[in-house]
Amino acid sequence: MPELPEVEVTRRSFAERIAGAKVRQAVMGKPLRWALGADPAVLQGQAVHGVDRRGKYLLVRLDSGVLLVHLGMSGSLQFAPDLPPAGPHDHFELHTDRGVLRLHDPRRFGAVVLVPDLADARARKLLDGLGVEPLEAGFDPAQFHRALQARRAAIKQVLLAGDIVVGVGNIYASEALFMAAIRPTVRADRISRPRAARLHGAIVEVLNKAVALGGSTLRDFSSAEGQTGHFQLDALVYGRAGEPCRRCGTDIRQIRQGQRSTFFCPACQKP
Repeated sequence: MPELPEVEVTRRSFAERIAGAKVRQAVMGKPLRWALGADPAVLQGQAVHGVDRRGKYLLVRLDSGVLLVHLGMSGSLQFAPDLPPAGPHDHFELHTDRGVLRLHDPRRFGAVVLVPDLADARARKLLDGLGVEPLEAGFDPAQFHRALQARRAAIKQVLLAGDIVVGVGNIYASEALFMAAIRPTVRADRISRPRAARLHGAIVEVLNKAVALGGSTLRDFSSAEGQTGHFQLDALVYGRAGEPCRRCGTDIRQIRQGQRSTFFCPACQKP
């Protein structure tokens, strides 16, 4: 599933190029996870003012409204002056005078939703439960620690929930916990202030590194320019079960938490 770094990489790969474009038409394919919520014809003639991000949602700002775009489990965006004819897994196209923005989504868990503004009930339903953005100044170590003190679940599960800090997906949670030397099974409310501060710093470092490396491509993720990510090649624990820890040489272990694979070093990461 594309996580925050992949979505941010996608945003950066087309945001400047589409800003100022005029929409010629919008084309819908097979139904997605949520309906557009309007006749696609209302998009014709509107200008694209910019592309922002909230969590894993891209916010395409128009003259009259905002398109909320979610890549779902396996979706990706392309933006180019010319694209080949749409295939069976291409479910939304925004044709502009600067190119075509196309959502490719084999599993159709993605979404494109048009709302008048972010105060709209549909936008609030999707966005209001999201935690603090980890790559912005509002991600404060002291507040992060206080929020953890209210949770009795395992710290990795708390990170994946996304309502304290958004966008720390499965790969990045395993990596940040390793960098902070915290066992993924530790209860969140038992993490001390100093350890929470280390985890805070690790989250920021891991996500920034992931964005710089173009995200992670485990299956078919690519940016809107068709570029794959390389973070997974530098992972310290994720996907390395049975291999020696790059710090201490102990074999990396793999466990299951909430139907997701977790990787950690039993020597470096303390309970």
